[in-house]
Amino acid sequence: MTADQTKKKSLKIQIEGMTCASCVKRIEDRLQKQPGVHKVNVNLATEEASVTYNPSVVNLSAIKEAVSKMGYKAEELTKEQDSGRGGVSIEEESQAEKRLKKAAWRMWFAVAFAGPLMALMMIHMFLVEIPYYFTIIAVLGFPTIFIAGSETHKSTLKNLRHLNTNMDTLVTLGSAVPYLLSFLAIWFPITTFIEMAATILTLHLVGRFLEAKAKGRASDAIKQLLAMEAKEARVIRNDEEINIPIDQVVPGDIMLVRPGEKIPTDGEVIEGSSFLDESMATGESLPVERNPGDEVIGATVNKKGALKVKATKVGKDTFLSQVVKMVEEAQGTKVPIQEFADRVTGYFVPAVLVIAAMAFIVWMVFPDFFLGIIVSASNYLPWVNPGAPQFTLAILATTAVLVISCPCALGLATPTALMVGSGKGAEQGVLIRNGEAIQMMKDIKMIAFDKTGTITKGKPEVTDVIPIKNYTPRDLLYYAGSLEASSEHPLGEAIVIRAREEAKKQSFSLAKTEEFSSVTGKGVRGTIDDLEVLVGSRKLISEAGIDTSPIEIEMEKLEDEAKTAMLVAVSGELAGIIAVSDTLKEDSKNAIKEIEDMGLITCMITGDNERTAEAIARQVGITRTVANVLPDEKVDEIKNLQRQYGLVSMVGDGINDAPALKQADVGIAIGTGTDVAIETADITLIRGDLSAVVSGVKLSRATFRKIKENYFWAWFYNAVAIPLAFIGLLHPIIGAAAMAFSSLNVVLNSISLKKVNISSRAATS
Repeated sequence: MTADQTKKKSLKIQIEGMTCASCVKRIEDRLQKQPGVHKVNVNLATEEASVTYNPSVVNLSAIKEAVSKMGYKAEELTKEQDSGRGGVSIEEESQAEKRLKKAAWRMWFAVAFAGPLMALMMIHMFLVEIPYYFTIIAVLGFPTIFIAGSETHKSTLKNLRHLNTNMDTLVTLGSAVPYLLSFLAIWFPITTFIEMAATILTLHLVGRFLEAKAKGRASDAIKQLLAMEAKEARVIRNDEEINIPIDQVVPGDIMLVRPGEKIPTDGEVIEGSSFLDESMATGESLPVERNPGDEVIGATVNKKGALKVKATKVGKDTFLSQVVKMVEEAQGTKVPIQEFADRVTGYFVPAVLVIAAMAFIVWMVFPDFFLGIIVSASNYLPWVNPGAPQFTLAILATTAVLVISCPCALGLATPTALMVGSGKGAEQGVLIRNGEAIQMMKDIKMIAFDKTGTITKGKPEVTDVIPIKNYTPRDLLYYAGSLEASSEHPLGEAIVIRAREEAKKQSFSLAKTEEFSSVTGKGVRGTIDDLEVLVGSRKLISEAGIDTSPIEIEMEKLEDEAKTAMLVAVSGELAGIIAVSDTLKEDSKNAIKEIEDMGLITCMITGDNERTAEAIARQVGITRTVANVLPDEKVDEIKNLQRQYGLVSMVGDGINDAPALKQADVGIAIGTGTDVAIETADITLIRGDLSAVVSGVKLSRATFRKIKENYFWAWFYNAVAIPLAFIGLLHPIIGAAAMAFSSLNVVLNSISLKKVNISSRAATS
């Protein structure tokens, strides 16, 4: 394969004229057959298509031409960009607003004529006959059907020229055709259908407007994220403070951030201390302290002190841009269940046309059979009129089948749920990269966890200070801290940090160590205040001739708790024990319990020995442990777990665990702060605690549950409504209202996902 063949670019195009899932399927199939096109995802909810292609084989013009030949209008939404880079277009937002305004104009224009028409119909039917009634309603019905509904009919004609059908085809046949047939009443004794046709078209346009408005609410996530961004930055240039637009900030700029202001872009604190509200990034409501040397996230809010921040990432590289990119990616992907639905809906409109034609034929051929049904129903259904002419009843049944069938709801079932779910996740610090993970997650049997940095903090801390004889905890920390200050060992560093904290509290200072030496694999020794001090293992202390038997029981107890116990000896005498451990994250135990309560098996994969692994597992309540695993062996362990348990999810830090995350059926990467660019994971958790894993599982399950509900109601609606329309028990006007409600119901059901609680008990306990 050549370099040109492997080169990929991506673009987004706005597609006008799509009305239902059959349009989506048709466009995807046509573009996928285009030479050089690698992947196509069409989103009915946003009316956009994401196309990944080989620019040396096909270009934008060819892609747009392929769409145009199908009767749709295609325009580039964003500039062509390398695959894998994201961005949000301001044009994208204005296009959505334009669509909503157009939908509103068409709706109100239709209502302006259909409203008086319906009022005249009621007067004519129940109060007094209106002279020239047919002429009046024909005049009032024309603007509604042929001006307000012009876009619908144009779409129908374009599709018919290309031998295609879609939702607009059904609406045109259910409104324009009955309107024209009504003129047969001039010569034949049939009921006119003008009132019905105008009402059907108006209800269709009302449904389109409400659907467009609801889809706007469903896609609020990216708009809200963009609204969080600071618009200006106060920077120091040439020893002067100046305000500049955020897009003019460059890495290395020193930004001044006062209390109450947003951090303009990602950076590092170089001066000042404060508490920041990072809830927009992590979902954590409590402010977090930030000091010199700490990273800060753009768009978070400075709550307290003034800060000087050096810009480190700008533009597309910032945390917020990466989050927007990942939300866009999730919204542009498909859930596997949608692929099946798309295949079926590709045949939906042609099938409805066949059923509608059959309804007309059988009503004309076997009228007595259907009259028997509607005569019985007329006692309960006031809109059923057995006394109407046979042709009228046949037209009513045919029209009802056409307008009550709703493939649009099927096309909106998945994208709207993904839009809301991914947006809600971003608010809570849970970033879903692709829709497949949503469906996969519901069938996961086991979640495997890396230990260091995932279950534990990844940083050793002093857990126990146990003095013996005449020594105090202060004495142990004084001698051990002073000695380890000359060491570079991570465990020694933990002791120094704890010793300095105590020194600050108790107002003492650590001493300078003389004659320091390190004994490889055993510990350290040196002279402090003219006294020989040793800190290390049993072996180091025993070799110095000091008896360790008095504290053996305590040592074993600490080691059984997965702690590294270091002995401290002063001037040839045992002084006590200092235990150091990579401590558990505060919420690990409760989060693991909650995961187990959700019916999932938990497993820990670690390079530690079995004794330490089992000790950690007991502390947090993990079901199974896999110990002594080297980093490059984790993939094989995931494969083994998949063979034993089925679908397995892996939770890790996204760097050392990347291969294992990729091997797992659903990879969940724990990111912290600005570290969210984790390409191997299906789900990225911005917070560094395990309660975020619980939130991720809950979000995945809730989103897929909404997708299933949407499909159920869409299919159930059609399965019940079409047969009733076929036998004449549903009036076309009721069918048109139900059709509009069906699509709206799917979108509103997706929006209700915003109210679902995905918080972990561990995070709130």
